[in-house]
Amino acid sequence: MDRERIRVGIVGASVRYGWGQRAHLPAILGLPEFELTAVCTAHPETAAESARQYGARHALHDYRELARHPDVDLVVVCVRAALHHDMVKAALEAGKHVLCEWPLGARLDAARELAALARQKRVHTMVGLQSQGSPAILHLKDLIADGYVGRPLACSMSLAIPRYPGYRTPEEWVADPEKGPRVLMIHAGHAIDSFCCCVGEFREVSGSITAHIPEPGAVRSTADVPEESPDAVIAGGVLQNGAVATISVTTNVGRAGGWRMEVLGTKGSIVATCPTTVLWGDVTLRGGKVGDHEMTALDVPPGLRTAPETVPAGPPVNVAELYRRLAQGIREGHAVHPSFDDAVRRHTLLQAIEDSSRTGQRQIISSNKTAPDYR
Repeated sequence: MDRERIRVGIVGASVRYGWGQRAHLPAILGLPEFELTAVCTAHPETAAESARQYGARHALHDYRELARHPDVDLVVVCVRAALHHDMVKAALEAGKHVLCEWPLGARLDAARELAALARQKRVHTMVGLQSQGSPAILHLKDLIADGYVGRPLACSMSLAIPRYPGYRTPEEWVADPEKGPRVLMIHAGHAIDSFCCCVGEFREVSGSITAHIPEPGAVRSTADVPEESPDAVIAGGVLQNGAVATISVTTNVGRAGGWRMEVLGTKGSIVATCPTTVLWGDVTLRGGKVGDHEMTALDVPPGLRTAPETVPAGPPVNVAELYRRLAQGIREGHAVHPSFDDAVRRHTLLQAIEDSSRTGQRQIISSNKTAPDYR
């Protein structure tokens, strides 16, 4: 065994469906830093099928066994979010590094518990907020930090996702807020994270959350499940840097609107657009300075993509960028982002938006940017 490679065990390794199959497994298999040693699915026969398909030595159907396995250094949790807590906790208690898909937990308190346990165990963690691996998002962040727009004054972000057959997750759990994250938490959480990654965190926020389509059949399911999950959110507030900000995320629209972000500052402005989702879609940047008559393209430096060509295009690329960041942190012993602490910060903002929607009151968010020291 080449011990220079980080040995990975993934929970949620179906060969037929899921984000693991679409993004995580192609990323892991395409990166030289990692070796896939174990796969885990819900049934022995599907685990064996996955092991054959992906070349893993160990086929498991109990996540606890994978967490304890001596041939696993890093546990990847890529299943429906209602199951994240117990699986991540088992891996942390076994002293393993963990990468968990977003969201970290069904609720804020679960995310806080897992982040605290990770700090106690002094292991490296990462949450799958993939837009933070996007070369275009990183370039946008750098442009703003380097003063392209001057002092940011106003920032906005919108995401519109269509409602059409086959798009939405085909299980009842997405329709019940008590069984895990709402559809909005997933879409809005990722979109808002891409926004805050570039312009910074909120200092105060007000929000309104609405369920426009509550009738049965809003999700593909054999059960007659009324959808209680919100499908629209609007939020506004003030960022830590003093800029005003607005956010709009809507699912179930009749036509795709994609993702759009705009930053207006004292010296110029930048507009970022994506026809689909910023998680894996092609992001286009355009900018203009004071006195410019038109905006011009802002090309993304090729060096911002570090994933090799062995990683397939599409969803695996941004995920692979996060994996490479995690590998470097594990090898060099420094903190990596987005970590479980970063996940708590994002959960906190979403909870504040939800609280504001419920109470009608503005929410003040404390700034907490401490990161654990692994040395």
